[in-house]
Amino acid sequence: MSKVLTKAELVACLKQHDPTLSAAITAQLIDAFFEEIMASLENGDCVKFSGLGNFRVRSKKARPGRNPKTGLNTVISQRKVVFFQVSQKLKSKLKGCAR
Repeated sequence: MSKVLTKAELVACLKQHDPTLSAAITAQLIDAFFEEIMASLENGDCVKFSGLGNFRVRSKKARPGRNPKTGLNTVISQRKVVFFQVSQKLKSKLKGCAR
């Protein structure tokens, strides 16, 4: 069974490491952290986390597609997507994990 890591769980985890932090301050820190990541990606910068991987923005070209409901051919417009590349360190750790 897969589990989703939520912001509330991140707040609780940080509070365990430093009980002097209030929940409000911890939530603000987490929000600021993710806002900085999003701002960097919006600027086209690569975001690297040692031991985890890299986030970067890729541009996808316009391409032909099909509407699955109607079957009509259409053009999928060009867009930017966030791409994550796993680090070798994390890849080797995940190799040892069984599902």
